[in-house]
Amino acid sequence: MTPQVSVIIPIHNGEPWLKSCFESILHQTAIGEINIEVCVCDDASSDSTATLLDEWRLHFEKKNVPFLIHKNATRCPSGVGYAKNRAVSISSGDYLCFQDIDDIMLPNRICSQYTRALREPSNTILGSQFVRDPPESTQRYTSWANNLEHDDLNVQIYTSHGPTIIMPTWFCHRLVFDRVGGFVEGAKGTPEDLIFFYKHLDLSGRIVRVDECLLVYQYHPNAATFSVDEATIWKLRLERLQRHLCKWTSFTIWNAGKQGRKFYNSLTGDNRRKVVALCDVNAKLIGGRYVPYCAKTRTTGRPVPIIHFKDAQPPLVDMTDGVFESNLNSLNLVEGVDYVMFG
Repeated sequence: MTPQVSVIIPIHNGEPWLKSCFESILHQTAIGEINIEVCVCDDASSDSTATLLDEWRLHFEKKNVPFLIHKNATRCPSGVGYAKNRAVSISSGDYLCFQDIDDIMLPNRICSQYTRALREPSNTILGSQFVRDPPESTQRYTSWANNLEHDDLNVQIYTSHGPTIIMPTWFCHRLVFDRVGGFVEGAKGTPEDLIFFYKHLDLSGRIVRVDECLLVYQYHPNAATFSVDEATIWKLRLERLQRHLCKWTSFTIWNAGKQGRKFYNSLTGDNRRKVVALCDVNAKLIGGRYVPYCAKTRTTGRPVPIIHFKDAQPPLVDMTDGVFESNLNSLNLVEGVDYVMFG
């Protein structure tokens, strides 16, 4: 039988998590109702992953779930993007369900996302809400991702949080993968999911979230997330935002502190000239000026006034860590038109 859903799992040294991840797939309510296959790429693991995968293949076959393995037989891991692409290359399902080996599917994940996907156009990436483990880790991020308004899934795309739906919950038609051309295969630290996400949007792709908790998203020091280079992410986000800033003739930066000044200095010359002010709530800064200094040329730039946020005129770029959001109701601004979030 031709699979309807291919579960795509990149693995590098996954021994500690294989059991919990694979058991969660075997406990899916979709088994017996939907034709599923599991496709993994063992990206040059140096632990017991290879041996354990052969054992788990037998468990899945007993449930009539094909279990396909691509193995990077070299001693050098080629990265998460490579592993995802190779796992997809051995799959044949109409839909791709992405799963990280250190996370756990909740029982209704595949059934819920597949049912919803059938009602959506083929250019849609479906995500879902999730439970964080341990619960107290990244509480603000978890709340943001789980409660972001549906209209904002395509708007709050510049923030440091990354894609508005987390990668381990992605579920999409194979055509989405084919149109984007797969994941970037780069060295360790490459934000392949963010690059894929932006290209999907460039191709008029849709982002949808199923409002059910369908994944346990585990937080631990060895998670691949921590290997992603922050400077690379900053550059990607900034390039994306500056495309939006081209639509504005002037704007204000909300944050006169370190992050706001870093952002100002990272802008192109044309966009720096559009900045009319930095705004803040810090009384010690308000009324002053920010004078940029270039250490390389030992020159100063145009002084930028620092004003109170209530005196700021939209559009605005938010560079704060939640301060801006707490004052939004008093300003009656429209996201994407009057302001964008970058902090």
